[in-house]
Parts: sequence; C-alpha cells; structure tokens
Amino acid sequence: MNKTIRRLIWSAVPILGLPLLLSCQSATGVQEQSGATAAAEDKVETITILQTADIHGQLMPHKEMFVENGEFVFKERGGMANIQTIFKQVKAENPGGTVIVDGGDLIQGSAVAALSEGAVFGPVIKAMDYDFLIPGNWEVIFGSQKMRDVLASYGKPVVCANIYDEATSEMLYKPYMVKEIKGVKLGFISYNDPEVPIRQNPSFSKGLIFKQLEENIEPLIKELKEEQGVDILFLVTHLGISKQLYLADQEQIKGVDYILGNDTHERIRKPLQGKYAKVVEPGGFGSFVGRLDLDVKDGKIVDQRYELIDVDPAKYPADPAVQKVVDEQMAPYKQKMERVLGYTSTPLYRYLVVENPQDNMITDAVRWKTGVDIAISNGFRFGTPIVPDKSGKAAITYSDLWNMLPVNENVKTGKATGKQIQDWMEKELHNVFAEKPLERFGGWVIRFSGMEMTFNANAPKGQRVQSITVGGKPLDPNKVYTMGACLRRGEPDDMLCRMPGATDPKVLDYTIHDVIEEYLKVKGTVAPKTDGRAKALDLPSPVLSQLPNVDYEFR
Repeated sequence: MNKTIRRLIWSAVPILGLPLLLSCQSATGVQEQSGATAAAEDKVETITILQTADIHGQLMPHKEMFVENGEFVFKERGGMANIQTIFKQVKAENPGGTVIVDGGDLIQGSAVAALSEGAVFGPVIKAMDYDFLIPGNWEVIFGSQKMRDVLASYGKPVVCANIYDEATSEMLYKPYMVKEIKGVKLGFISYNDPEVPIRQNPSFSKGLIFKQLEENIEPLIKELKEEQGVDILFLVTHLGISKQLYLADQEQIKGVDYILGNDTHERIRKPLQGKYAKVVEPGGFGSFVGRLDLDVKDGKIVDQRYELIDVDPAKYPADPAVQKVVDEQMAPYKQKMERVLGYTSTPLYRYLVVENPQDNMITDAVRWKTGVDIAISNGFRFGTPIVPDKSGKAAITYSDLWNMLPVNENVKTGKATGKQIQDWMEKELHNVFAEKPLERFGGWVIRFSGMEMTFNANAPKGQRVQSITVGGKPLDPNKVYTMGACLRRGEPDDMLCRMPGATDPKVLDYTIHDVIEEYLKVKGTVAPKTDGRAKALDLPSPVLSQLPNVDYEFR
C-alpha cells in the first residue's frame, strides 16, 4: 500500500458511535432501494444530493455573516423548519431522485443543545426528510453513551466506517449506504475526524476508538464498485477542507466521484476539482444547503450542476410540521435562554482565521477576572453573530453564551516561560498554516489577550513567529508568565489549552460562563473589535480561509 495513505491523516483515537436499526442491511453496509430498478439504456436520469453540515445546534433562524464588496454584512438565515421547506421543494422537483444527508456537528453549539444534552434533536430530525446522517467531531460532547442514545433517537440511518467500541472492538455504525434510485446505484462511505480527543476534551470520547483511514477505504471502495456494482460513489467525510482536498488527489480513492466534505464550515459554491474526485462543503449553522444535480446515463455522469442554497426565511418559510416540533422541543428552555446578560455596541462574530471580536471579548474577560498575564482560548469557527440593531446595541443573552462557549468548563491557570510560549505558538501556527495538508489541525489561530503577536503564515515550520509582546514589552524567553484558560477534562494536569509543560496548574472554583456573566454585569455594554493582537504579515487582512492556491473564496 502507498506509504502516503498510511499516514493519511491519522492515528487511532477514541470517538463515538451507535448501532443502526434498518430494514435492510448487507453484512457490512446499509442497502436501500426505491424507484425503478432499471432505467432505459438511452435515458438520462437526474439524481439530486442535498447536504447540510455543521448546524451546531441552531434550530431557529439567526444572523449570518457574509462578505460583499469587501465588507461584512449580516442577514437572517437558517432554521431547521426552513431547511425542511427546501427539502420538500427539491424532492417535488425531482420525485424519487433525491438523497439528503447531514455531515455532522449537529447536536452541539447552542443553549438548547447543551441544556437538553442533545435530546431535542431526535424529534426534530425524525420529522425531517434526511436519508442518513454521519457523526461529526463535536458529537461526543455529552459523552459516548449519550451520543449513542441521541443519534439512535433520529430514527434514521447513521453511517461511519471508522468508529469502534473500545470494549468490544466492533464497528458501531455501518460503514456505508447503498441506495438505488431511478435505476442508478449510489454508494456513500463515511469517515469522521480521528483527532477528536485532541480537538475536544479527551474525556468526551472515552471508550471509543477511531481507526485509520487505510484500514478499510480501499476494500470498501472495491466492494461497492466491483461487488455491488455501484454506479456513482461518494465519500461523506468530517475531516476539514484541507484534508478532504488532499484525499481527492490520492489514487487510493480512485472510483470515488465526489467527496461531500464537512467540518470547516467552508462555503464551497463551485466544486473543487481534485485528481480523482471533486470536493464540496456546505457552510455551517444551517444557513446553507448544498445541492448537487447529476445527470446520469448508463450509470455514468454526463452532466453536473452545483449550488449553495442560502436558507433565507423570507424565501423558504418554515415548514409548519417541523416548526411545531422545534417549538415544542425549545419550550422548556425558552425563558432561561432569553435572559439578558449585557449588551454589545459592535457586531460579535467568529469567522476569521487569525483574530475575531468574539474571542477577544472572551479572553479579555478571563484576563480581567484572573489577573493573569495572558489569557488563551482555542480557535473556533462556531457561534452565530450578535449584531446591534438600529438602536446601536444588541442584547447578549444566556442563549448567546452557549453559542459562544458550548463547553462550560472551570477556568484553569498555570505558568510558562517565554520560550515555552513562543515554541507553543510556533506549533499552533503550524497546525493552521502547514504547507502539507496532513499536518494541519483545527484551522484557526489560538486566541489570546494580554499578548500581541506578528507572524508569517507561509514561513517554514518553527520560523513563523516574528514578534511577541506581553503587556507591551517584548517576550522574555526566561521570564515566567501567568496564563489562564479553560480546563479540558481528561488532559494531563500540566496541559493548558493544548500547551504542555505548564507549572503550578490550578483549577479555579468558577467556570468560563461565570466569568462572562460577571464581566458583562460589570461592563454593561461592551464593544469588542479586532485590534491587531494577532497579525499575519504575509496575508491580506482579514483572513477568511486557510486554503492558499485554491480557486475558492469565503463569502
């Protein structure tokens, strides 16, 4: 086997899973048939694939950020019932020819998700027209057993080829789905991110194991193409856009037509062409639905069209049946979610790769509360924008708090030398900007307060940092600095936000939510902005994506 595929992305790590209850299954995969079993040889059939991804608990319409003419603009988008309206309209356009999939990170990222531990999503998904779903890296947030229970409550197939139960060594999901529609046989193989215990608190995925991609991808492709006679083959992956593009260039996936990618919330409006497959990704938060139309003749694709549909509530009003379910599920939490904590006079958002206003506020609050020299937080790309209205302010609610910080862990402090901090920042920058896609991890620069850093994103590994100042003074490699972050349960005591070797670690008796609530109560109205505390010297500002030399623009 090619050595490249051996290191393709992954070492074995734990994650989540659950068994599937399906009416018809092969020994290793899910099989379904609908519509005609054979098409006339000279007839062109249209197959439509609809894809959502990275909804992050957003059941209702919300503000979404767009880039238009170089400016940030905010519009109302999303809503599960509004998505269902799109599903029904497209299915009516192409009766018996539509397949609908969600690519994971569905049940985390909102207050109702956290307060119900994901339970609200079972009835909602059951009421919608999804054909199957895959788990994402955040599906483990409530623990592996809770995850299995929630995904089982969907009443829909869940597919993933590399999740195993540590106790039994058995695969928890069927690795693929085969679906025959309009005489065309479709195959879908799914994989999730094996780096879950690093990206998330290690305790979340305890008891679950992820196996490497090369364990079964070639045999599964061969089985579907040669033994089962699949005409069109898809990989549905929750790996991030860089690794998905890398995968599209590998000979080992020959026979795959499309990679339906997920994880990094990229808004792919034109499929990205790899050597062996095309790659798409449909944004996040339920703000978009990816639509792929394939014209197929004699089992071959003869034409194809792709669009990213904006889920505009004005254009796609809520489906009444699904909205009723959503309202019922949200009702027990509504009063608590609407409690106002404070106000912002500037837009709070979290899309930028290097620095953003929302995390500047969070890390400023941690430094304000703890008195540390440097406060740090993971780089994220979830959380819907909070945008002032005509009054010049926007309320920051308890619901918004969970959108910003879906894991409410205790605050943790520790100490590190200037050299440790610089070495760690070099590692974090390499995770984001590594020239080799397989060396990339996460996708967004670590966030911080009390420190300023300039760097060259395109410099060699270990040479990116150009300057660091702390409290306005150059970083002293020999000085010991105090640092604050959030606890990540399951990690070693000396680990601070993925930085190893911290000394004098202390877990404080208050959580990150406590800090933000207190900060907003004292400040009343905040006005966070990007202020240049992190700056890439060799990239245009703002940095909206980490895909250099690719015909793609986040907008």
